[in-house]
Amino acid sequence: MSHSRLARISLLLAAIGLNAAPAIVGMAPVHAAEEKKAPEAPKDAVRPEIYKLIDPAQIKPLLDAKNYTEVQSRIDQSAAMPNITPYEDFVLNQMRVQLGQASGNHEMTIKGLQVMIESGRLKPEDKLRFIDAVAGIYYSNLKDYDNAIKWFERYGTESGDKNKQRQFIVRSYFLKNDFAAAKTEALKDIEAAKAAGTAPSKDTLNLLGNVGIKTKDTVLYLQAVEELTRYYPTEDYWNDLLNRTRGKKTYNNRLDLDMDRIKSVVAPSKMETEDYVDQAQLAVLGGFFTEAKTAMDKAYPGAIPAGKDKKELDSIRASANKGAADDAKNIDAGIAAAQKSKDGVGLVNLGYIFVTMGQFDKGIDLMKQGVAKGVAKNPDDAKLRLGYAMIIAGKKDEGVEVLKPLAATADPRADLARYWIMYATGPKIAPAEAK
Repeated sequence: MSHSRLARISLLLAAIGLNAAPAIVGMAPVHAAEEKKAPEAPKDAVRPEIYKLIDPAQIKPLLDAKNYTEVQSRIDQSAAMPNITPYEDFVLNQMRVQLGQASGNHEMTIKGLQVMIESGRLKPEDKLRFIDAVAGIYYSNLKDYDNAIKWFERYGTESGDKNKQRQFIVRSYFLKNDFAAAKTEALKDIEAAKAAGTAPSKDTLNLLGNVGIKTKDTVLYLQAVEELTRYYPTEDYWNDLLNRTRGKKTYNNRLDLDMDRIKSVVAPSKMETEDYVDQAQLAVLGGFFTEAKTAMDKAYPGAIPAGKDKKELDSIRASANKGAADDAKNIDAGIAAAQKSKDGVGLVNLGYIFVTMGQFDKGIDLMKQGVAKGVAKNPDDAKLRLGYAMIIAGKKDEGVEVLKPLAATADPRADLARYWIMYATGPKIAPAEAK
């Protein structure tokens, strides 16, 4: 990240009048009666012998011609004169800033700015801008992150606005490889944004993810990706989030079909042929033939090409097509038997088949009956599927309420429940989105 104000020091100088010619001592006429009395130097003026050396009309052409040695010599000659006044010192440091900017001597620029800052001659708003400029030079030009932090913090203290340059402080910790501090500060900012009801900045979330990469903390990286997906959802973020969730040690392969289902909804452009085949194969095994047929049609809109897997793929497609056709004719006949069963799993599965066929109300009603009756094995799987079936059917608020209790657990299903809630509720972005 750049600090855009750094290149504008010359503009700051012009804005506060520091590029103008300084006043000169001794230009007013002296009356005869006062000839024997040494004139008192005005408070804000330079002596003619100094002005002769640093006259802007002479300095500008020298800077334009990149004759930096001559400009430095003139500054040094002026500084060596006896009894340099505070104002003369201020003007000479102005010249050092101009020379440092022109020649790329950042150390000279900083030293000149620091003297000007401490001189007491700047308006409060101009002093703050110069403090900000010093911090920025340390940050962007010198890569001196310890001093950058010091000056950015000084800006926050003197301005009363500790948020304006906060991102540069946190990033400075990261760039100086203090990843523990960067993590602590980034998490602090993320929680503060949430408490204020605004979106954490994308820059802060990305930085947290980079800390995870640098420290090989996969849990932290996944946390950052989840937050990015929550507040700034893109299919790339969704795809990364889901793929890495599958790689967690706590992930259960029993949820693979559920993973394929959410990916097909939140990141359809990231669904590869292999993803659709995986979904179709698992759906066939689960008896969801209409879902399997839809997935195979997306995997291979035309004929399945010849290859070593053609036989297996043809078999999946044939099973999906036959099962989907049978369901279209006979599915209603299975309702009575499912309702008589002591276990509600049949109603849940049958209901989800209706959902895949576009008969949402009928399907969700059957799923509700099944959950209410009770499912002996993995009952929360049924609740998870009921919740996201409602979301798919457009009953988002109702689906979110079903999923909330699951999202609050430490079970592997919690990730999927939370992701469906994120999808259903959409990003909570502040009116002025952070950078």
